[in-house]
Amino acid sequence: MLSRQVAEKLRKYETPFYLYDIALLRQTLESVTYESKKYNYHLHYAIKANYDDRLLQVIREYGLGIDCASGNELKKAIEAGFDPKTIVYAGVGKRDKELRYAIEQKILAINVESLEELFLLDKMSGEMGVVTDVALRINPDIDPKTNHCIDTGQADSKFGISYEEILENAEELKKLQNLKLIGIHLHIGSQIRELHVFENMCNKVNVIIENLERLGFSFRFVDVGGGLGVNYDVPENEPIPNFASLFSIIHNHLSVGDREVHFEFGRAIVAECGELITSVLFNKTTATGRRLVIVDASMTELIRPALYGSYHNIENVTSDSESNVKYTIVGTACESTDVFQENVSLKKTKRGDLIAIKSAGAYGMSMASRYNLHDLPGAVYSDEL
Repeated sequence: MLSRQVAEKLRKYETPFYLYDIALLRQTLESVTYESKKYNYHLHYAIKANYDDRLLQVIREYGLGIDCASGNELKKAIEAGFDPKTIVYAGVGKRDKELRYAIEQKILAINVESLEELFLLDKMSGEMGVVTDVALRINPDIDPKTNHCIDTGQADSKFGISYEEILENAEELKKLQNLKLIGIHLHIGSQIRELHVFENMCNKVNVIIENLERLGFSFRFVDVGGGLGVNYDVPENEPIPNFASLFSIIHNHLSVGDREVHFEFGRAIVAECGELITSVLFNKTTATGRRLVIVDASMTELIRPALYGSYHNIENVTSDSESNVKYTIVGTACESTDVFQENVSLKKTKRGDLIAIKSAGAYGMSMASRYNLHDLPGAVYSDEL
């Protein structure tokens, strides 16, 4: 990864900070746009993964739209120059002021996640004297074979409307005067590495579309979400996710006629271009013999390991030692769960060494906090080194 190549240049920056490989980001965007154009697929970037201004600027250059999960994310996308007609807005708990703002912006679609939200949106649109374009986010009840903390498509999930509930209320939905149902949205989870899961999704989508058509609904697009996983174990072996295989699976199994097919990628776009760079503060050994490396980053900069038990490949990029030692890498937060990794094999590590926590471009900075009154981490970009 980039940090190993530019390690000495990184010493002049105050740690912890995020290092972004802009060249790799561009290569990833070139890959996903090239492969998607084979099938005329529409791409959105899930801005929740990382809303860094510089990264958004690059992503916008490649013509992606935006997938939002909050009113502030929608506002950020608008302010960053993305065309409102390429923006979709999902989220299980949209506030009234967020819905009004979305209506005013005339975005591509508000992805509705409950019948109560749908009826409220119809009422608001009527009061504002407009007809609002919406998509129905349907829960397809599919096991995405991923971490249970980030699956979103099983029957008991808080996300989406149950398919059965839509069928039961179909006649009432068709009577809504101030909404135009233009799309169907499904998202089954994140960090999906078993691509056959997407075949199951396509089969369910085909049935859902066919049955809703019989009931008199008509849709312009089908949004199949994102969820394509990245290689956290050995990122050097797969710096760019396998977009080609995913798109081929969707093309071969999704039967929705001439409707537009939309995707929402977050992690797959930005995860591998980002690394969290942190300095070693101290080494110590516990009474049980566990060797700790205490770094100046913590769960406030990268919460995924503490929150999900997520794995990130970690490397000492400045050590000149020939020998490796097993360490537990811990942070500065006043929490016992503030552990980046147990029993990681690193080159012998000393105070002042730089540690790179890889594949941290997604859900790193965007989930950072100021717990313990920590400063938020800065950012360094490869083309500014």
